This record gives sequence, C-alpha cells and structure tokens, in this order.
Amino acid sequence: MSKQEILLCEELEISLGQAIEKCPHDRLFVLTDEHTHRLCMPRMKEISCMREAIEIVIGAEDTHKTLETLASVWQALSDKGATRHSLLINLGGGMVTDLGGFTAATFKRGIAYINIPTTLLAMVDASVGGKTGINFNGLKNEIGAFAPANSVLIETEFLRSLDASNFFSGYAEMLKHGLISNTGHWAELLNFDTDNIDYQYLKQLVGQSVQVKEDIVAQDPFEHGIRKALNLGHTAGHAFESLALTENRHVLHGYAVAWGIVCELYLSHIKTGFPKDKMRQTIGFIKENYGAFAFDCKQYEQLYAFMQHDKKNMAGSINFTLLKEIGDISINQTADKDTIFEMFDFYRECMGA
Repeated sequence: MSKQEILLCEELEISLGQAIEKCPHDRLFVLTDEHTHRLCMPRMKEISCMREAIEIVIGAEDTHKTLETLASVWQALSDKGATRHSLLINLGGGMVTDLGGFTAATFKRGIAYINIPTTLLAMVDASVGGKTGINFNGLKNEIGAFAPANSVLIETEFLRSLDASNFFSGYAEMLKHGLISNTGHWAELLNFDTDNIDYQYLKQLVGQSVQVKEDIVAQDPFEHGIRKALNLGHTAGHAFESLALTENRHVLHGYAVAWGIVCELYLSHIKTGFPKDKMRQTIGFIKENYGAFAFDCKQYEQLYAFMQHDKKNMAGSINFTLLKEIGDISINQTADKDTIFEMFDFYRECMGA
C-alpha cells in the first residue's frame, strides 16, 4: 500500500495548493455533507485553487454511510463528467472520508483523492491509514478497501466549530492512542482541560496522536499484525454501534469506542494483567465525559452475535486487542462467551448502565 502524505497545516491554502499540484487532473470534485457544506465550504471557496471545484453534497451522520449514498456519489461523478483522471477532495468527518475514499477507490477502478478532515475523529483516525468503506447489512464498515489518500491535510482551526459531543467522539480515539503508546501521552490526555480547550495545545496532541497511528500503519499497512493494536475498544465498541443502529439510537463512533475501551480494559485486567489503578483512572475519565450506553442482560446475546461478525475474528473465535500495560500490546486475544458476558456485567455495574 502506498504511503500517504499527512500534513499538519500552518496555512491550509498553501498546503492544499501543493497537494493538488501533485495530482494532475482534468476535473476537481469536492465531497461534503450537509454540515461541512454549511460550516466549512464557505472558507474553502475563498481558496483560489478551489474555485472551479464541483461540489457533491450528501446527508450528514453515520446513517448515510450506505450503499445508496455511495451509489448517489458515483452517479453524481458520472453525471458531472468525472474520468479516471479526476481528483476528489473529501471535506468532512469520518463518514465523509470513509465513504469518499471508497468512492475514489472504486470509481473508474480508482481515482486520486485528498482528505481534509474537519472533525477530531477524522483527523486522528478515520482519514489516516488508508481504510475506506461503508456500513452494510446493519454492520459497521462491512464493505470497504485499503486505499490511502494521496494527501491528508489536517487543519485544526476547523475544530473550533465542533460541539462537545463531536469533540469527545474524536478524543476517544486519541485516548486509545495514548493507551497503546506510552504512559506520558496517556496521562497528558487524561489531564487535558476539556472544559476550556487550549487549541494550540490540542494541535500538538493531535500531531502526537496522528504520529502514533502513522507509525503503526507504516509497520503493518494491511492489518496482519501490529496494526491490530488500533482495534483496542473496537470489538465491543462496534457491537454497541450495531445494536444502536438496529434500535435507531444515535451513537457517535468515538463514544462507542470509549465504552468499548471500558469493556476491553476489564478483559485486559483479567486476562493479561493490566493494572487495576490505570484501568480505574481511564474508566473514571470515560464515565465522567461519555456517560453510559444502556443495555440489559436480555441484549447480551445480540451484542455477542454482532461481535461474531467482527472482521478481526479468526476461525470462529472473537478476537480482541488487549493490554498488559500501557504501550504493551497483546493482539489476537480471545475470550469465551461466559467471559464476554461477565465483561458486559462489569460494564453495566461500573458505568451504572
């Protein structure tokens, strides 16, 4: 898989101009959702190299990360004269960069694309690493491809327009990066003042978080080994998201990951010896800032069934990424059904769900 260029922008106009120059094209398209069309596109239109861009707008939120939306973007590209030499810019959160990346990977067997993530979640996770895809058949990211963007341009000034829930959604992935990297970074994240955000300091933390992911992806682009470290919190988290989708409950991805981290730190404690004090500190931060996802014991079977569909599974076993200590990662860990149900019991007890 080719390496993508990731830039923490000082001047978006300069960085974007340079990124576009590296992608010779006949037509320029920009994909937004209803939110980024309203909040971010006006600024983009002021940039000279974007004046000829043809905009395609899709619905916002994860409920639109579907085959139907994908087909509508393919149709719009086709109707507006896109060729295999066209360039697509994805301007938005993780839903836009995931779906837009998959659009680019598949239209005319692949066109060049640039990601400009506008949410914290997209900056530190979705837009970086080359994973693209859509939800299908009630399952998260069930259809997709590894197809890295030519460039990812991170402009943290966009974060000033984020509401608190979208800020914390992205921050959960940063917390995960802290847990899989080192104690110093983890402690920085737990102690960051989320009530009075210092955006310059946040930019520094975003840069560190992206570096953690970049380093891991460089070692294992196609997730055969150490890249599975990035799945901490996601086996349980994706099950929570899938349950929420079936019940028409709106759950942001990062919140599901945070709740998944609670579950998987418990598994880490009982299976690989993760320290109880660090587990409790992390869970305390999550409980304070993310609330809890409510479910009862009658839904354990359904959650377990969702976990059985997880892409990380091998030979019928549910596969987890666990920790022995902060930064000490154990991939390809399994747990039986009884232990997973105990994990759900622990989650409901400690989170008051």
